[in-house]
Amino acid sequence: MNRYLEKFLPYLEIEKNYSKHTVLNYKIDLEDFFKVVGDVAIEQIDYLVLRKYLAAIRSREHKPRTVARKLSSLRSLFKFLQREGYIKNNPATLLMTPKLDKKLPVFLTEEEVFKLLDAPSGDDVAGLRDRAILETLYSTGIRVSELVGLDVDAVDLISNIAKVAGKGKKERLAPIGNKATSAIREYLGKRKHKSSALFLNKNGTRLTDRSIRNIINKYIHLISLRASLSPHALRHSFATHMLNRGADLRSVQELLGHVNLSTTQIYTHMTTEKIKGVYDKAHPRA
Repeated sequence: MNRYLEKFLPYLEIEKNYSKHTVLNYKIDLEDFFKVVGDVAIEQIDYLVLRKYLAAIRSREHKPRTVARKLSSLRSLFKFLQREGYIKNNPATLLMTPKLDKKLPVFLTEEEVFKLLDAPSGDDVAGLRDRAILETLYSTGIRVSELVGLDVDAVDLISNIAKVAGKGKKERLAPIGNKATSAIREYLGKRKHKSSALFLNKNGTRLTDRSIRNIINKYIHLISLRASLSPHALRHSFATHMLNRGADLRSVQELLGHVNLSTTQIYTHMTTEKIKGVYDKAHPRA
């Protein structure tokens, strides 16, 4: 089976422009699939074999989203194999994806965000860097993976624009507010390490996604805000606050780098409380 993966995985990365993280997840899922089904020729894998695999992974009590991701890996693989002529029929076309609950993103109020942004103190390099990271995440709404991938020359501190490499290696321009650009200038003026990467660790190498999570949780605990938050909380807060203050959905979609408007629409649910508040105040019989 390895020979099929050796052809399929580069196809995902080169032709489909999938991130290395996504390709790795597909690899792990498909290796698990081949391990479960055993030594079966690819031509002999039919709908019943796939159903048995589905029953096996469900018995592990995986969450529906995990099962859905594993099914997506299988669909992509067999679609590729059929297109390349390795198999005549695609057995994965009849697989049904489990129903997924729509999880509303966790976001902070404007007051909570401002408190978090003010948490890093001191004029040392680490404090200035952390302040610049938090300000940039909230100012641009970019993903953490996009933040750690930023290079110094991708950020125009005069025009207040950053060139961001998003999902599928698609580039977009993200506006940066004055507070964030000022924080970045202060940090760059103080740091000693020379690197093309914008945000560095104490050893002078590029920060990782995990490092950003640790930085955010450090200040969350410092100001006793909440037990723990995803680094995406600032991205969710950015989108929610933009919509609350009158930004149109299409503009927010562009700023977030979403391909489909439906992905952005989840943030409209977050504004329900505001709408109810307006109704309660304005309607005479509310």
